[in-house]
Amino acid sequence: MGKQFDHIADDHRAFIEAQHMFFSGSAAPDGKVNISPKGMDSLRILGPNRIVWRNLTGSGNETAGHLALHPRMTLMWCGFEARPMIMRTYGTAKTLHPRDAEFDALNALFPETFAARQIYDMQVDMLQTSCGYAVPFFEHQGPRDVLTKWAENKGSDGIQTYWEDRNQHTLDGLPTHILAPNSPDAPT
Repeated sequence: MGKQFDHIADDHRAFIEAQHMFFSGSAAPDGKVNISPKGMDSLRILGPNRIVWRNLTGSGNETAGHLALHPRMTLMWCGFEARPMIMRTYGTAKTLHPRDAEFDALNALFPETFAARQIYDMQVDMLQTSCGYAVPFFEHQGPRDVLTKWAENKGSDGIQTYWEDRNQHTLDGLPTHILAPNSPDAPT
């Protein structure tokens, strides 16, 4: 039932843009595989083989640590409402932090926030669709504002402290490089 494509076609793009959430998957050569749900206004398709998505500050920072060792990434969308579909994009991605030159231009594609932690710039090698016949129906009731309020309560300085205290390493102890290159978590 699955079909593979070498790019994101117009129909694929329409499906992706209609979804309210997606899942990101990454893994280092060893250790835990990370699958993370993403919502909010955090993803843009910039071409037939390019997707960028913005990662806001959160409890874990697995993707950044994984991509530092191996750039592979998978994104997945499920048709929870009308159209039964599972769609995955496979490819490689690079991590951009606020200190990186390309970050500001890509960050400007999204609503303003000081809590943007990374932007992932993904080159899509393959897109796969499958039926999604077993995916249950869910009705979208709206976005949550909990993460936004949490970040606003912390403030810019509080977010920086959170990065220092909670976002420097993955669950397996890999550095995420969230801080400047001369910081303790920077590669040697």
